Amino acid sequence: MAAAEPVVPALPNSGGVGAGAPSGTVPVLFCFSVFARPSSVPHGAGYELLIQKFLSLYGDQIDMHRKFVVQLFAEEWGQYVDLPKGFAVSERCKVRLVPLQIQLTTLGNLTPSSTVFFCCDMQERFRPAIKYFGDIISVGQRLLQGARILGIPVIVTEQYPKGLGSTVQEIDLTGVKLVLPKTKFSMVLPEVEAALAEIPGVRSVVLFGVETHVCIQQTALELVGRGVEVHIVADATSSRSMMDRMFALERLARTGIIVTTSEAVLLQLVADKDHPKFKEVQNLIKASAPESGLLSKV
Repeated sequence: MAAAEPVVPALPNSGGVGAGAPSGTVPVLFCFSVFARPSSVPHGAGYELLIQKFLSLYGDQIDMHRKFVVQLFAEEWGQYVDLPKGFAVSERCKVRLVPLQIQLTTLGNLTPSSTVFFCCDMQERFRPAIKYFGDIISVGQRLLQGARILGIPVIVTEQYPKGLGSTVQEIDLTGVKLVLPKTKFSMVLPEVEAALAEIPGVRSVVLFGVETHVCIQQTALELVGRGVEVHIVADATSSRSMMDRMFALERLARTGIIVTTSEAVLLQLVADKDHPKFKEVQNLIKASAPESGLLSKV
């Protein structure tokens, strides 16, 4: 937000912020949500230093996937105003961090460099219970082959593998970034978040597995809440009940999550017939993916 503009003096503020700041620093009251904490910053501190101070004070409460604006209390108006460009702290003042409630337009574009695949709970014990599970396995394997060809990281989870078994043998996990057991339904675990943080520029997650209305749905909603664009592969996810599966896909689509197909995902990632990996990907989709009961909806 702060551009490299001429330094602007802080607006006057008579708010009572604690005194006794170290020499060369200025006392500032940092407000976030219902909290207000007095601290200090170096004289001449600008937007970036204020943000760093907010993070040091409230880091465990700030969702960094949100967008924020820093505001300054202006006595002449009796309220907070947006921080002026080029602002620098020159005297005691009061600032607050405000999350913006902006609904961002989902574009749905996929590029290999900003995409991660999530394979959710494709386990042996689900085989007899999940509708069209054989088809889902087939399409899931196709997606993982595409990920290997295009160099896309893959994160795999297994729901309580001690009781539900490991990932089915047909799914080749060669080269995946992480295989993680879990008891939580959502895949968004601390280890998964840490793995995502290690991958620069992640913007999109391609999500597939079981069950659509439980682990897939909860994972998708958590990821979107963290600012990640989610693509659910409809022909690579299912549930024990087709009713649960279809209503989950419909609900997720209404929230702005992208419900798509395996072929659409793979060709969008390639994007051009002159892509050096196009032929390899084309070989994966020469035979159309199984419909896995999806056409019963239309």
